Amino acid sequence: MAGSRDRDAAVGGDMDPEEFRREGHRVVDWLADYFAHPERFPVLAQVQPGDLVRALPSRAPEGPESFDAIFDDFTRLVVPGITHWNHPGFFAYFAISGSGPGVLAEMLAAGLNVQAMLWRTSPAATELEEVALGWLRDLMHLPPAFEGVIYDTASVAVLHALAAAREAVIADVRTKGLLGRSDVPRVRVYLSAHTHSSADKSVILLGLGKDALAHIPGDANHAMRVDLLREAIAADRRAGILPLAIIATIGTTSSTAIDPVHEIADLCEAEGIWLHVDAAYAGVMAMLPAWRHAFRGAERADTLVVNPHKWLFTPFDCSVLYCRRMDMLRQAFSLVAEYLKTTEAAPVRNLMDTGIQLGRRFRALKLWMVLRYFGASGIRQRLEAHVELARMFAGWVDSTQGWERLAPVPFSVVCFRHHPAGMDDEAVLESHNAAIMDAVNASGEAFLSHTKLDGRYVLRLAIGNIRTEERHVRRVWALLTEAAAALPSM
Repeated sequence: MAGSRDRDAAVGGDMDPEEFRREGHRVVDWLADYFAHPERFPVLAQVQPGDLVRALPSRAPEGPESFDAIFDDFTRLVVPGITHWNHPGFFAYFAISGSGPGVLAEMLAAGLNVQAMLWRTSPAATELEEVALGWLRDLMHLPPAFEGVIYDTASVAVLHALAAAREAVIADVRTKGLLGRSDVPRVRVYLSAHTHSSADKSVILLGLGKDALAHIPGDANHAMRVDLLREAIAADRRAGILPLAIIATIGTTSSTAIDPVHEIADLCEAEGIWLHVDAAYAGVMAMLPAWRHAFRGAERADTLVVNPHKWLFTPFDCSVLYCRRMDMLRQAFSLVAEYLKTTEAAPVRNLMDTGIQLGRRFRALKLWMVLRYFGASGIRQRLEAHVELARMFAGWVDSTQGWERLAPVPFSVVCFRHHPAGMDDEAVLESHNAAIMDAVNASGEAFLSHTKLDGRYVLRLAIGNIRTEERHVRRVWALLTEAAAALPSM
């Protein structure tokens, strides 16, 4: 950790503006080269646990160090421990990417360093969020009644959605809570067996208890069965259990299945139940006319989440919650201490009233810049290209002996596995496919993840990186087939 600099230069001030200019150019140059040649790094970090901890001192430096030394350690020690989500061979989980305009916007937001808790603490941060979310809402064909707010992740968004549902359904819950109340029956939140696990965490955190969860089985395509949902609600009502909310998903995490939102919305309206739609991954596909059918009924939800940081080329983190009943969200969370009271000449929106956070980053800036830089047509073009790549890959799986696809491909994720003839024991198939995945991931050229569907171990290829081209998809298929050929068939 060499490279001390003169302490006098740092006393009483920040980095010198000219040094900042010089080092800023260096950082931007490094990032430009990184985006130009993302494949120079292995997509999955090829390090061992504890490597970075052992490489760095156990204590902070007593004296100042030069940016030269700091940046050298960044490139020499930190970068090798990075799993490169910007790599075009990143096909794990839900592929994401930080686009150029989004990264530049993030730099500007960091430089401005505003705290957007109140309108007056930075009016532009509050109002730009309203503008950008209005644009996105219209592109997704959601009605004007939906008011939006930006959180960090969908996990936090679903927590707020269920908090709003609790506020709407349980009388005086903000004042009296839940503990020891004889006037509050047991409640239930309904979700499919494939709903994201953050919903479970939210129910636990909100004090409803894990027993409040009712996981409804899916059909052959892993979509929630509305007939079983209807039966579960009727049985709960007979037992004195109060239905609180239903979570429907458009693009489930494991297989990107599409719950029948229109039918679920009908049921919610008839039963007076809060409807939350999780479209964190696939919500942006509502921009494309050919996929509008998948979103039928979403406009009737009480809340809906979409993550621009997943498939809208916006750097992590940026999750949008749209709410038709924002009064319930504000009723659940608004708390204005004396030192936060303000007087403006006209009514204003204070973002602190819409969630548990007081402090809020200027996340709207990067979303606004991404939407402007690519435009709606450019975004649609890129989304369609990703879907076509996924269909191409699925076609190879379907047409190649020994490989099988285990779920439909409505968007850009393919669930598949290698299934050699005669290898029918699920435990053996799991070990076999895990070995294939490990071999591909060890190559440094691609990164896949897995899931389980109906108890079967499944490989997932998720396309969504703005830099992924056909050649990258062809390469991962070659790596998969080579790895499978290298393993014993029995």
